Amino acid sequence: MNAQVLNLVIILFVVQVARKLDLENPENIIYVRTGYIGVQSFILFICYYLATIIKKKNDITALEYVEPAKRLTDEPSKHVETTNRDYDLGKLQELLKQTVIGIFFMMILHLWFEFTQPLFIQSLLPLKITYENPLVQIHLLGKVAEGELKRPFKTAGLFGNFVDSQQPQTDKSSIKKAKKASNSGQRD
Repeated sequence: MNAQVLNLVIILFVVQVARKLDLENPENIIYVRTGYIGVQSFILFICYYLATIIKKKNDITALEYVEPAKRLTDEPSKHVETTNRDYDLGKLQELLKQTVIGIFFMMILHLWFEFTQPLFIQSLLPLKITYENPLVQIHLLGKVAEGELKRPFKTAGLFGNFVDSQQPQTDKSSIKKAKKASNSGQRD
């Protein structure tokens, strides 16, 4: 099943569970807040632990790919040369940034607008998203970096589809073309 569809099904199920709970009761709100803080703390701990594992492995295998052009910009595709270690640390930084932005967003929704139901939903959904993260799959669960887990990781589009034009390219011709384009851009 598609990950985004599964997320939607989980959200709909959790919304139904949240409706059964009395989220107006201050005691229940404390439990929901505690659960949310616990889950987010666990995810931040996982990010820290992943960083220590990645640095300890120190995988300096060369990784070369072409990063696709950003949508709605005039920026061209760019050639990237890095190592597995640096690539993984960059992706881990993206996961950490996503988590922190989510925490601040939920703080605004809960403390300013006094919404409690999204707090309950975000107590469960980030666990699934973190579990599906390729870094967790490779470094914590010990899966081999092949297929879907091969670096550079594929990124899903808005509705979970993998649009080839928005994926990192690893074939020799794309890399050669991007190198040539970046060299001609530097000469100008």
